[in-house]
Amino acid sequence: MATQTLTAQNFDEVVTGNDVVLVDFWADWCGPCKQFAPTYDKSSDKHPDVVHGKVDTEAEQSLAAAANIRSIPTIMAFREGVLVFAQPGALPPDALEDLVTQVKELDMDDVRKQIAEQAEQGADQAE
Repeated sequence: MATQTLTAQNFDEVVTGNDVVLVDFWADWCGPCKQFAPTYDKSSDKHPDVVHGKVDTEAEQSLAAAANIRSIPTIMAFREGVLVFAQPGALPPDALEDLVTQVKELDMDDVRKQIAEQAEQGADQAE
């Protein structure tokens, strides 16, 4: 499956409408982004069940700002609409493969439980 261009108009729909979504925040002028692109493309071919989206940070500056992108490339992974991974820097092929495997294997009931507990702790500390 080819990578999919994500924009401010389709980002939320793609992230919430698919089980696993990887997002590569990149720019045309970014050397490491260009070096990472073939690795990302190969992953999209190998994992047709995972949406591999790309956000051009120059064309989608508001989306990049909303995602708090400070360095590119930045890779984000969403599972069932929940952000489960975000890290700046290009990943080597083995690390990207490992990331895809780990995201697919996540126990989302446990992840939601942890998120709820963290929110509860944050609310307790705010009081």
